[in-house]
Amino acid sequence: MGSQHRIHRGAVVGVLALALVIPLAGFGTRPTASGVSTNGKIAVVAAENEYGNVASQIGGEYVAVDSVESNPNTDPHTYEVSPGVAQAVSAARVVIQNGIGYDEFMTKIESASPNPERYVIDVQHLLGLPDSTPNPHLWYNPITMPAVARKLATDFSSIDPAHAAYFKTHAEKFIVSLHPWFQAIAVFKAKYPGTPVATTEPVADYMLEATGTRNLTPFTLQADIMNGVDPAPQDVTIQESFFSGHKVKVFVYNQQVTDSLTESFITDAHNAGIPVIGVYETMPVPGYDYQSWMLAEVTALMKAVADHVSTTHL
Repeated sequence: MGSQHRIHRGAVVGVLALALVIPLAGFGTRPTASGVSTNGKIAVVAAENEYGNVASQIGGEYVAVDSVESNPNTDPHTYEVSPGVAQAVSAARVVIQNGIGYDEFMTKIESASPNPERYVIDVQHLLGLPDSTPNPHLWYNPITMPAVARKLATDFSSIDPAHAAYFKTHAEKFIVSLHPWFQAIAVFKAKYPGTPVATTEPVADYMLEATGTRNLTPFTLQADIMNGVDPAPQDVTIQESFFSGHKVKVFVYNQQVTDSLTESFITDAHNAGIPVIGVYETMPVPGYDYQSWMLAEVTALMKAVADHVSTTHL
């Protein structure tokens, strides 16, 4: 399954070649072989910064968290790993990865440097999802981060039992802090049930499903764009008809990955007076934590439908 995602192809090349393509900013606190960073904190490495942000909220002052993918202005699917990333992952006590082939490079690094003391949180496995799961963007699913938060609290407590109560309390506080997002989802679903939308990639599909929208874009087109494959002409024609025929209320696109086809869809939507929303695969920083980011995405959807306002950038 992993090979169908662009990140898998680019990342594997990076791991095998250990190319110095993207330096890992923020990896200033190097973990030691024991998985405890030089300042005595639990060393955590997250493949994506949204998971790293949650780990920081749960672990607080007792963890040192670094995230591999942190730049919302780049395409996560083309990430290539530097030697510094490989070193940090191999030495971390706790590793968090999305799974479903999205960040296969993490598994390759872990396999190349076995460590029986390492705790690996693979979100796909945590949620019990099969490798055939078509949409890897799990962090947009409202059920994901509560499960991740509780697992982090459990693993941190196993490593640092003296602060188990702290980790559990912070996990529960984090879950409570998600309620405004859950409430916004419920409000939209109740107020605008079945709102027709079009998309480029399935980045926010889990959230769109939770809000009760109807995504009219064929999944074959979404998957082709996600995987860097030219979509079938008939799918493109169908998508264009949503704009020219005013069949959708909102157009949602991956703000981090655009090409000439995506840009043409954006132009078609604007010309048809259809609001456009840009969504992200990597948490926008600075200015957001996970919960405020997710709430901002639903707020943008609400503004698009209620006020006809486009939000192309957060």
